[in-house]
Amino acid sequence: MFHTGNTDRSILHLDLDTFFVSVERLRNSRLIGKPVIIGGMSDRSVVSSCSYEARKFGVSSAMPVKLARNMCPDAIIIRGDMEAYSNYSHIVTDIIAEKSPLYEKSSIDEHYVDITGMDRFYGCYKWSHELRQHIINETGLPISIGLSINKTVSKIATGEAKPNGEVEVGKERVLPFLDPLSISKIPMIGQKTYHVLRSMGIATIFTLRNIPIEMLEKLMGKNGIEVWKRANGIDSTPVFSYSEQKSISTEHTFEKDTTDVARLNQILVSMIEKIAYDLRKQEKLTSCVTVKIRYSNFDTHTLQKRIPYTAFDHVLTDIAKELFARLYQRRMLIRLIGVRFSHLVRGVQQLDMFDDTPEKISLYMAMDRIRRRFGRDAVRRAAGVMTCSEKEEREIKRLEYAVNEQKMMEERLRGYWH
Repeated sequence: MFHTGNTDRSILHLDLDTFFVSVERLRNSRLIGKPVIIGGMSDRSVVSSCSYEARKFGVSSAMPVKLARNMCPDAIIIRGDMEAYSNYSHIVTDIIAEKSPLYEKSSIDEHYVDITGMDRFYGCYKWSHELRQHIINETGLPISIGLSINKTVSKIATGEAKPNGEVEVGKERVLPFLDPLSISKIPMIGQKTYHVLRSMGIATIFTLRNIPIEMLEKLMGKNGIEVWKRANGIDSTPVFSYSEQKSISTEHTFEKDTTDVARLNQILVSMIEKIAYDLRKQEKLTSCVTVKIRYSNFDTHTLQKRIPYTAFDHVLTDIAKELFARLYQRRMLIRLIGVRFSHLVRGVQQLDMFDDTPEKISLYMAMDRIRRRFGRDAVRRAAGVMTCSEKEEREIKRLEYAVNEQKMMEERLRGYWH
């Protein structure tokens, strides 16, 4: 029916343990061994991350801070510092990039490395162990690893290795390793799918993989087939080279070259709003913004800035406007303006849950729901849209320009005939 294929691959998965908490403990050693919650300081904020000591009390990510405080009264609550977390994430990625033949950064705290064939030269497990030790020595951050035949099994192995451990699952051990585990360990099974399967009496991966694939397909569509394959340790997904990860960009070429800074900023806001929505739709975050301008003489300039991971318009707009202001110094006519988001990783915007304005997150979710239903232009920021008076003024200018052009043409013709 299905062939496992690629079983000779060696895929390493690395996951930084309670990453945000670990960074805070590096900055303040008094937090070690204590229950720590990363989140906003108001009761209406939610938990972004928590230590294992806090988890013992039932605290978990995405839980309201007020509830977490009631469950664990002694917890130390810290407002998150996305800039610090992004910096440490980049340090770890740089170490992996330096040592690895092919790696993928799948989120701010997770990486995959394809070390297929390493056994012929060195030994996959030995190499993985030494990479992990090097990261720990260089950063002081705890990190767990899983090594197996594909991404799914190695990620599950990492989960079993936590906290701060190592698990290797060889080809012949894949099914015995997976069978006794809860179906919740399979990466693509979320809460909704978990409850559906549990209502059918399916609790372990062993039970799930022995269900007829046709039944799962009927129940869940194409996802059912994928769930069955992963329960059977089958996953041919490649490790995507991080350097090849696509950026998201857009450009606007003006009908008539312009020096209208207000209009240029307006276009910039509109462009950012559209591609930031694309980021969130793809569940990705960016950590690098680039602004490009092309003058009327085709001279092109770009400026970029590394930033904490985000997918929020209001953050990205401020960065892009700052870059544009620094870039546009010559006050020459502009032909084209462009924006690019790069260094993308997967991850929903829970990274900004420690923002003390959960209303802002709710607003983004509501706007994105409307866009999904009625189209991406259904909701627009006022700053990126021309008002009626602005449109009228633009039209008047265009008419004036046309009239002047006509007059100049007539004068040239008169001169020619005389």
